[in-house]
Amino acid sequence: MNSKELREKFLRFFEGKGHKIVPSSSLIPTDPSVLFTTAGMQQFKSYYLAEKSPYGPNAATAQKCFRTSDIEEVGDDTHLTFLEMLGNFSFGGYFKEEAIKLAYEFLFKELKLSPHEAVFTVFEGDQNVSEDKESIEIWKKLGIKEDKIKKCGREDNFWGPTGEEGPCGPTTEIYFKNSEVWNLVFNEYYQDKNKKLTPLKQKGVDTGMGLERLALVVQNKNSVYETDLFLPIINEIPGENEKAKRIISDHVKSSVFLISEGILPSNVERGYVLRRVLRRAIRYGKLLNLAENFLIPLAQKVIEIYQDIYPEVKSQEADILTVIQNEEEKFEIIFEEGLNKLHDIISWWSEIQSAKVDEINKRTGELKSHYNDMEDAKELGDKLFLLEQSYGFPVDLSLEEFEEFWKERIILKEEVIKFINEARKKHQEISRAGAEKKFGGGGEFSPKLHTATHLLHAALRQVLGDHVKQMGSDITSQRLRFDFSHPQKMTAEEIKKVEDLVNEKIKEDLEVKKEEMKYEDALKSGALAFFKEKYPEKVSVYSAGNFSREICAGPHVKKTSELGNFKIIKEESSGAGVRRIRAVLR
Repeated sequence: MNSKELREKFLRFFEGKGHKIVPSSSLIPTDPSVLFTTAGMQQFKSYYLAEKSPYGPNAATAQKCFRTSDIEEVGDDTHLTFLEMLGNFSFGGYFKEEAIKLAYEFLFKELKLSPHEAVFTVFEGDQNVSEDKESIEIWKKLGIKEDKIKKCGREDNFWGPTGEEGPCGPTTEIYFKNSEVWNLVFNEYYQDKNKKLTPLKQKGVDTGMGLERLALVVQNKNSVYETDLFLPIINEIPGENEKAKRIISDHVKSSVFLISEGILPSNVERGYVLRRVLRRAIRYGKLLNLAENFLIPLAQKVIEIYQDIYPEVKSQEADILTVIQNEEEKFEIIFEEGLNKLHDIISWWSEIQSAKVDEINKRTGELKSHYNDMEDAKELGDKLFLLEQSYGFPVDLSLEEFEEFWKERIILKEEVIKFINEARKKHQEISRAGAEKKFGGGGEFSPKLHTATHLLHAALRQVLGDHVKQMGSDITSQRLRFDFSHPQKMTAEEIKKVEDLVNEKIKEDLEVKKEEMKYEDALKSGALAFFKEKYPEKVSVYSAGNFSREICAGPHVKKTSELGNFKIIKEESSGAGVRRIRAVLR
């Protein structure tokens, strides 16, 4: 059974059991505390808290997910960054017994897998939550022998919440070939930011089963990379290094899906993650001596595999390929020089390690292979951060190269990473302070240019497409500057259309309204959000008629007619896949 049939069989099975089939939500979640959608339940989070579900009490999905936590394990038999999570969910409709029976029926009757080849785990209990004896008894009633049921602790069999707080509960998991395939979560608690558990008024079920791991079992493979979801990609990659080929295939797939969501390579947040996986793939391509732009045919193969399931990857194929090619070419230019700089850092580190170890050995008479020096760890962290800023070498890529070149694990690696993060945070705070200073000095023109920025954003999306997203902005007393995602230079005709549309909306004298609401409600209402920002629970939403609607702190004018005439004075590149417009009001 191929993966397409398997995905469809899962959805039709649960549809027949009274579940509403819900499309996958975006990889960009509405929860500001997390960067990516990592589980199927995230789009349903509020329904576990007794908010009425528009889908009824039961739902099922095939959800796109992206997990940064697994990036170091990618290349083994089961770990991936991008995956599809099959899941069935219940918000007060059913609980443990029905959930376990449905899982049993699907795996062992519908798919005809053998329960004798599976292992089942349950929560053993701790000081806060008691042992899940009920799940044990349900499995036994279904004919599972007691020696096949294992009790595990909180780390393995208690799931959630996603983000800082939310629904959570004990789990029962089903393993095949020593890998977790299906996780059944019984949401019966709410965990707050202080990690305090409170019983939920309405119990719920949240299950997740990776399509890739299920395909591994059904297709009787030893690795997810041997399934039909990966083999067509891997077969396009020459070379004998299987781990490198696996990493490239995973990373190009995740890149295709991230770019299809409007994410572009950058040095912050989601853009940084995309840059990290793309450049990691490029680095492994160099280990295999692959030709320039080798990622393009692989990305096309990914699109071929998924175009019928996720049509957005096909409709945005040109943009996806342009972004990948631009990033590959950009990294190619700086790669050799950056690599030389990294090897200089490695030599420096090796020398101080050797010198100080010799010094310690002479002084103490003891034989030591390394030393622990926090000052040197900080200096190494600063050097690697500067390498990232100057040459675009993601830190984890530098650390991998470091360890591979030196053939030893970096001593104090965790401390080095901590110092790198501190340097990055300091850099971001300085940048943010500078931006706030610029914006704060705008005087009379700040509200006008701020409103004009919103109109420009809406006009760009209308003329160029919904892939346009704000990547940054800057306002002075004289002009606005707006950075946005778009893979190519705008034509003169497109620039004129955008300019004319903004002026048309100015002349319409649209009322600019401010509303206060919850962040999630704002997104549901269609308000745009600047993806780099972390928003509070309650936000302000500014609307200019029915044309523009954005989450924003202000300030703005009362009517668009106050703006005067809008004029674009320059359109230029601001980086790979990012364009910049400078505009004025006259």
